[in-house]
Amino acid sequence: MKLSEVKKHLATATQVNFKLPSGSLVPEHFHVTEVGVVHKHFIDCGGKVRNEKVANFQLWNADDTDHRLKPSKLINIIALSETVLGMEDYDVEVEYQDQTIGKYDLEIDGNDFMLVAKQTDCLAKDNCGIPTEKQKVALAGIQNKSNSCAPGSGCC
Repeated sequence: MKLSEVKKHLATATQVNFKLPSGSLVPEHFHVTEVGVVHKHFIDCGGKVRNEKVANFQLWNADDTDHRLKPSKLINIIALSETVLGMEDYDVEVEYQDQTIGKYDLEIDGNDFMLVAKQTDCLAKDNCGIPTEKQKVALAGIQNKSNSCAPGSGCC
């Protein structure tokens, strides 16, 4: 989800909810402790230099259970980040403390933001010898010399 999509949703939202991949909600008294730009400059396993930038939100739960983040407050925090940090319309990544700090992609499900588990991936599959597709084998092409499946018959 792009930052512009987050802002569009917040403009009409009455509350800010984040739903975990398990389906449970982040406690409603959460804080957004950081909004920023994360720049990752790296070399993939194929030797290609890459640069990635994401807008990053960090969520945190405190003991102040009366706290509620209003959509307008989050819009103001985002606007300040755009002005001060030069944050552009990047994809949004969310950090949330569960058993460890998790990084999530963001989607919208009606009224709630959904934290979607991120997956690692090889960015240079063509250089690593990893096939891009699983090889398909037609079972009809496998010859069985007899109608039985006895050990050593070649059917299994």
